[in-house]
This record gives sequence, C-alpha cells and structure tokens, in this order.
Amino acid sequence: MRSRATAAGILLGAAIDMVVGDPRRGHPVAVFGNRAAALEKRIYRDSRASGVAFTAACVGAAAGIGLAADRLTRSCPVARTAVTAAATWAVLGGTTLAREGAHLSAALETGDLRAARERLPHLCGRDPSRLDAGEIARATVESIAENTSDAVVAPLVWGAAFGVPGLLAYRAINTLDAMVGHRSPRYERFGWASARLDDAANFLPARLTGLLTVALAGTAGGSPRRAAAVLRRDGRRHPSPNSGRCEAAFAGALGVRLGGANDYGGRVEHRPELGDGPRPGVADIRRSVRLARAVSLTAVALAAGTLGIASLIRHRQTSPR
Repeated sequence: MRSRATAAGILLGAAIDMVVGDPRRGHPVAVFGNRAAALEKRIYRDSRASGVAFTAACVGAAAGIGLAADRLTRSCPVARTAVTAAATWAVLGGTTLAREGAHLSAALETGDLRAARERLPHLCGRDPSRLDAGEIARATVESIAENTSDAVVAPLVWGAAFGVPGLLAYRAINTLDAMVGHRSPRYERFGWASARLDDAANFLPARLTGLLTVALAGTAGGSPRRAAAVLRRDGRRHPSPNSGRCEAAFAGALGVRLGGANDYGGRVEHRPELGDGPRPGVADIRRSVRLARAVSLTAVALAAGTLGIASLIRHRQTSPR
C-alpha cells in the first residue's frame, strides 16, 4: 500500500510540475539554498573537515524532514500520496528546464543575441558576454543534457528507492554541489565532500539517462544506433564521471558535436569533444528539449511502474494462500 501511494504521489507531483513548473519566488529549493548559504557563512573553513560537516548537516536536515514526513504518513495512504506529490513537484525541474531551452531558442531564432546572453545564466554558469549564437546553442544543449539527469531522472530514481527522504536528500546533495562543489580557491577543499557525494548520487541516474536517451533518440530525429555508439565511445571522456554519459548520448542522438572551451567567469575549462557531427545550431535546441521531455516522461513512468510492481509483489507475498 505504501509503495502504491508513493507511486501515485510521484505521478501527481510530476503532473503538477508539467502544468505549473517552478514558482518565481519562494521555491523550496531556493529556501534550502538560502539556509545552506547562511550556515556556510557561519562554519566555513578552508578544510575538508569543515566541508564534510557542512554537507552532513545540510543533507541530514533534508533527509530528516523526509523521514519525519514518511513516519507521519505511514498509516494514511492519502496523506502519503499528497506529501510525495509535494516533494516530487519541489525537486523536479524538467518543466523549467524545457521552458528555459524554449526561451533561448526563441531569442536566437529572432536574432536577439543580447536577450539570449541575458537568459543563459538561468540555465548554466558560463560567462555569456562573449558567446556567439553557436556557442550559446552548444551551452544550452549541453546544459539540457546534463540537467535532464540532475533535475529529473536522478530525483525520480532516489524517490522510487526511498520515497520522500530520497527525493529531498538527493535535491539537497545536488543543490550543495551547485553551490560549493565547483573547483575554485574558496571551495577546492571545503566543497570536496559535496562534490564527491553528488558524483556518487548521480552515478546510476546518469547512466540510466544515457540509456533512455539512446532508446528515445528517434523522438529528436536521431538514430539509437548512432547514439549508443557515441555514448560507448565518448561517455568516459568528460572530466565528470556522470555528465559525460548524458552529453555523449545527447550528442549521438542529435548528431552534433559537443565540448570545447567553457568560460566560467574567467575560469576557462577545456572539455573533450563528444560526438561526430557539426556544432549544435539554433534548431538543435528545440530538438534537445523534445528529447529531454521524452526521457523525463519515460523516467516518471519507470519510477511509478517500479513502485507499482514492488507493491504488487509484496501484496502477493503477504496474501494468504
């Protein structure tokens, strides 16, 4: 019964995200980020030990809230469904991701490079000031590929595995990685724990995202065989143990070539090239959005279906013969 209620909550929460998306103000993830930033100011030290304490406190708080919700709704399927739906909506970002891609595509399609540069920071942390239309298109496609895993598939995997605690803990981990997990003089040691925990939490989801992208390549006019070949060949070339799987699969599915120099506000990172085709064009943004939506919907169905099957098996095991 609990698995069935959790499955219903995931479906309902995903439906709410599709209709509503993220609010402009007061989003639960933003509230968590503000609290984490306040804690960072209080306990920051340039050491791994301080970073471990920070990560443990923030993730532990999110998981604790989830465990409390799980315990309080244990005997009430309706309440469990409602709480799971609210948590699922709060942690999913698929609709907002698609909308940002559409905004950037529309700006570039009309030749409004200034608007596209102003919009890009909503999607990724690159410095857009000197990017042309092609580089903005590449940044957008790469961000959509990576965030299809981070914002949709990964929270669903952990939600299917552990319910509300899994949903909230994963989103806390991923948010901390975005805040302190990048390499910089300030966070080289302090952000180590957040970055490594995020790598671990995304290991399986990223590979599932890659496989789903291969299977659904046709929704973007691509070839599953080509996507699989690029994923197998280039998935390990990216410096991230997880992002490369997603980006390589998208590159193969879209028939484009990703990677290159990325400027993060004066910190330039050179990424290996993934895929064999031309650089992404403006039209490829909408294709990537279509592919991301297909992967997201399939991940929702898999999460809910897995929980439904688990509930059915458990019911048969406990039913009198």
